[in-house]
Amino acid sequence: MTAPATTDGARTLRALHHGREPGDPLVLPGPWDAASARVFADAGFPALATPSAGIAASLGHQDGQTPPQEMFATIARIVRAVDIPVSADVEAGYGLAPEELVERLLETGAVGCNLEDFDRAAGRLVEPGRQADLLAAVRAEAGEGLVINARVDTFVHGGPDIGPEAAATAAIERARLYVEAGADCVYPILAPPELLPRLAAAIDAPLNAAAFDPDGPSPRELGRLGATRITFGPRLLRQTMAAAADLVKRLGPAP
Repeated sequence: MTAPATTDGARTLRALHHGREPGDPLVLPGPWDAASARVFADAGFPALATPSAGIAASLGHQDGQTPPQEMFATIARIVRAVDIPVSADVEAGYGLAPEELVERLLETGAVGCNLEDFDRAAGRLVEPGRQADLLAAVRAEAGEGLVINARVDTFVHGGPDIGPEAAATAAIERARLYVEAGADCVYPILAPPELLPRLAAAIDAPLNAAAFDPDGPSPRELGRLGATRITFGPRLLRQTMAAAADLVKRLGPAP
């Protein structure tokens, strides 16, 4: 069994989720490599949260197809590049047993993790009780050494006939189970902004919302709606690549 760990970084990251005023959420940029991590840290952000899709793109993989060893190696490089806490998106855990998953996460130096409840291989949501058992096992292995962000995929993978209201009801049921199992934060990915107040009121834990769309609500607006924590998925990488493409065009054609 992995020895439970308590680190200053995990305590710092956990504390950042609490005592926040509405409209002042914890904003966590998503680095995809060491260079982007340094940029975000130098800008004054208190912590970072890696996006699995952003890292996949930076390594030349499709989202969800990054080999685990490459993902963990990239996370470790990001952690080494900065002196602020880093949370790592490790998708659904790559099929690793909780003991090995926690061990590999702690070896990278990450002090938090995202774990999603969608089984990509099976193409369906994991049964909520089974996902709660996984989260409880990860908590038992990590002790207080990891801040666990439990991703809820009902708004994305709830089925073709499920509407936003039904997805919200299912998300609340899952989120309550996950918090009871030991999750520090809950992430109902792609929840419509207008449903955030309902979700925040029904879930007794910090709420993660995504600011994927640069034309959508700002982090402050999402905070006023009930989000405690804001992440960006691969958005920052995509905007950076768009800026690089524009720069290259202005440089003129290669000789």
